[in-house]
Amino acid sequence: MPDTHSSPTLDALIIGAGFAGLYQLHALRDRLGLSALVLEAGSGVGGTWYWNRYPGARCDSESHSYCYTFSDALLQDWEWSERYPGQPEIMRYLNHVADRFDLRRDIRLDTRVAATHYDDAANLWRVRTEAGDLLSARYLITAVGCLSTANMPKIEGLDGFTGDWYHTGQWPHDGVDFTGKRVGLIGTGSTGIQAAPVIAATARHLTVFQRTANYSVPAQNAPLTADFRRMLKQTYGEIRQVMRQTSNGHAFRIADRSALEASPEERQAAYEAAWAKGGLQFRATFRDLLLDPAANTIVEL
Repeated sequence: MPDTHSSPTLDALIIGAGFAGLYQLHALRDRLGLSALVLEAGSGVGGTWYWNRYPGARCDSESHSYCYTFSDALLQDWEWSERYPGQPEIMRYLNHVADRFDLRRDIRLDTRVAATHYDDAANLWRVRTEAGDLLSARYLITAVGCLSTANMPKIEGLDGFTGDWYHTGQWPHDGVDFTGKRVGLIGTGSTGIQAAPVIAATARHLTVFQRTANYSVPAQNAPLTADFRRMLKQTYGEIRQVMRQTSNGHAFRIADRSALEASPEERQAAYEAAWAKGGLQFRATFRDLLLDPAANTIVEL
């Protein structure tokens, strides 16, 4: 393709303007003083949350841990509304971050990378976009994440299907009206579990196709109280320390204790308490620190 636009050599090129890409731009440009540019295929920032706008899309990590912790000021001026934030709120957060740190001036939207190769002689990465732009950089960072490519199943007869069909990872940004329609939903992973009840609320009939039975615990999602939000701002230092010390990156520790070491009564009590709290903490039942949004406190178990 023709060279429609050639730029001076950059220190770094970053592919993707999601959580990772935005932070990389801030870290490289504002902390290290390097010249950096983000290339983003979408028309806005947000990464996976920009594309995944399916009904019911929601994070399964608690909001106080699903956020940036590099800026104390950012932690203090942003307030989450729910324990598990939905896609629209996460998008508001990422757009807030992009504006607060003036990241947009070094993000090129609607730009999909077509090819990259390393030029050994020049010691540079050469990047070509689908529009034919050629860029060069010392470092190439692919912040595309693990959800950037939709898995389109090769279902026999799909090419001749006369109805509408959608992939949750490429959801129309103006939404889909299921009112009065017969809908089939394939899959019961996290996405299917989130989408099914919302689609069923308006569809005339919903059939869910499941290959392997899945098990899901209740999220116990709820709005965050004003007291809990204040507590978060007062304890973010401790929360951040816990997140950095644990292997799962969440704001709770998994105790070094096997469930088999507990008595049946202890196990039952711990499981009941974890079920009542819901979410990912259920998988870390034997733990020694967690945040309890319902009790507005840090509790020990």
